[in-house]
Amino acid sequence: MYVIFAYIFSGLAIYLLLQETNKVIRTRQRYLGSQTSTTDRTIRLSGIPKEMRSEDNIKEFIEGLQIGKVENVTLCRDWRELDGLIDERLSVLRNLERAWTKYLGYKRPSRGNGDVMPLTWQQAGGSSLILDDDNERTQLLPDSARERTTNRKRPTERIWYGPLNLRYRNIDAIDYFEEKLRNLDDTILTARRKKYKPTGLAFVTMESIAASQMVVQAILDPHPMQLFARLAPAPADVVWKNTYVSRARRMMQSWSITIVIAFFTIFWSVLLIPVAYLLELETLHKVFPQLADALARNPLAKSLVQTGLPTLALSLLTVAVPYLYTWLSHHQGMMSGGDIELSVISKNFFFSFFNLFLVFTVFGTASTFYGFWENLRDAFKDATTIAFALARSLESFAPFYINFLALQSLGLFPFRLLEFGSVAMYPINFFYAKTPREYAELTTPPTFSYGFSIPQTIFILIICVVYSVFPSSWLICLFGLVYFTIGKFIYKYQLLYAMDHQQHSTGRAWPMICSRVFVGLMVFQLAVIGVLALSKAVTRSLLLVPLLGGTVWFSYWFSRSYEPLMKFIALKSIDRNRPGGGDISPSPSATFSPPSGLERDALPIRVGGQELGLKLSKYVNPSLILPLHDAWLPGRSAAPDFSGAFAGYEATNGSSESV
Repeated sequence: MYVIFAYIFSGLAIYLLLQETNKVIRTRQRYLGSQTSTTDRTIRLSGIPKEMRSEDNIKEFIEGLQIGKVENVTLCRDWRELDGLIDERLSVLRNLERAWTKYLGYKRPSRGNGDVMPLTWQQAGGSSLILDDDNERTQLLPDSARERTTNRKRPTERIWYGPLNLRYRNIDAIDYFEEKLRNLDDTILTARRKKYKPTGLAFVTMESIAASQMVVQAILDPHPMQLFARLAPAPADVVWKNTYVSRARRMMQSWSITIVIAFFTIFWSVLLIPVAYLLELETLHKVFPQLADALARNPLAKSLVQTGLPTLALSLLTVAVPYLYTWLSHHQGMMSGGDIELSVISKNFFFSFFNLFLVFTVFGTASTFYGFWENLRDAFKDATTIAFALARSLESFAPFYINFLALQSLGLFPFRLLEFGSVAMYPINFFYAKTPREYAELTTPPTFSYGFSIPQTIFILIICVVYSVFPSSWLICLFGLVYFTIGKFIYKYQLLYAMDHQQHSTGRAWPMICSRVFVGLMVFQLAVIGVLALSKAVTRSLLLVPLLGGTVWFSYWFSRSYEPLMKFIALKSIDRNRPGGGDISPSPSATFSPPSGLERDALPIRVGGQELGLKLSKYVNPSLILPLHDAWLPGRSAAPDFSGAFAGYEATNGSSESV
């Protein structure tokens, strides 16, 4: 029966996986094939040689391939100086707002009076938001704000000067930050007119989706490491600070983070060994005999230590480690937020599967840890020794994983529903909030991250599949069913009603999920082989070897046949009757456009945590075009129209050339 049901369960899992994959592909191809967005028509061209680093040369090269016409070329340049000025301006602007709020006083509006501050507030007319030079050089604050009087003392700022900055004096904080902000605005306007050094990266927007899809699937240049065409992320999803980083430095960052991940993998393994020892007194007695004897004399303490402590330790690790890996992924030099999130999924799953499953299971058995090393030489003589060790280890760990699934499903999921982290941090953020902008930021919903939810979900699915062959499988499968039943409603609620999700990868996470499910099936089949070998049923275990080999081959075939359809848009799926689908070019869109339900690439722009009503729909560094906002003072709520400023920018810079 083990052999028969191993084949049945594996076949059923592969069938369901194929059914869902076909559904994902149909939906993806139908939706993306009907789009005419800038993202679908844009490629990311990297490895551009120095002699080609100009918009005209790139356009001439792409059109010379006779694949299609080029609508726009955005050549990335070294905007490091300008980005630094924008970041410095945001910091000075917040300091100015704090100084004005301290002087004028501000009380947060209550929710009941209908005068709640909008999160998409923009400054009143008369301030320095418009992008032409005359308006940028006008006074930072309107006369109405300057005429307001108060009995409060004006705030001061301590300025250090002299040799080694050992002397200081107190000056008026409002005047100091206003002058600093005005000087920064002049510097930014000058910096925006500079010509910066071009880099080897460009975003090329084709006139049709079909042309862009053919370019990214072709080899453009016969020389290695030159002119790689890849799918472009959405304009607002681009991490612009990484676009002007050299390829050598990006590779160094990537390899450095990989080395750090390898170090942490070893570190977590060493850290989990003492926790694994707690599960069995026999192993614990060989390492900590006094502690083992004390636990043996106290059954209640023994039960608590062996069941509750390891489960709690691993559950806390599953919560804390993803934050560390997310931080590391942001420093790996990736070009888009979607790529960063996919990297977080990969890293967190590797931690869960390798450290929490393989390493923890191997080092946690009572007699097999030391017995494994004693009998390691026998493994070269008898190949079933490894299968025996695997089967014994998994079976002895069944109670631990029952507790783990129970805690995850019934203990930690309610905290996910309550958004405990955001709720716990709200009083702290509320206490430090002083300005209208900071109070408005408190209403920003938390961001849903697939990198935190998908890896753990796949890990629990693998546990349920692997342990389905053991006698205690019904408890593990029961709590697994509870986990997925509760998780369906919690994640659906978070995605639809409670949380934001900025990045999107158009379904590229699904191939990662499928490949990891295949890994789980292989471990499941190895576990069945180990159980049969442990029961001296060698012939039956050998009957499962073709199943294992077939699963390995099928995973390779799946990656070759299905993954391209989840990465590219098939030419047959493109609606050529729509502008931009075939050979017809859509009308040029503005750099900023109103929100549109059809433009999946138009993500909102935020300035200092403040969301503007306009959305970026062209590949241009926001530091080049973002309006220079005035301070957000108490009592302001007017929102001017910026369309004239953006139209002026388009007229000055053109709609088909790079800035």
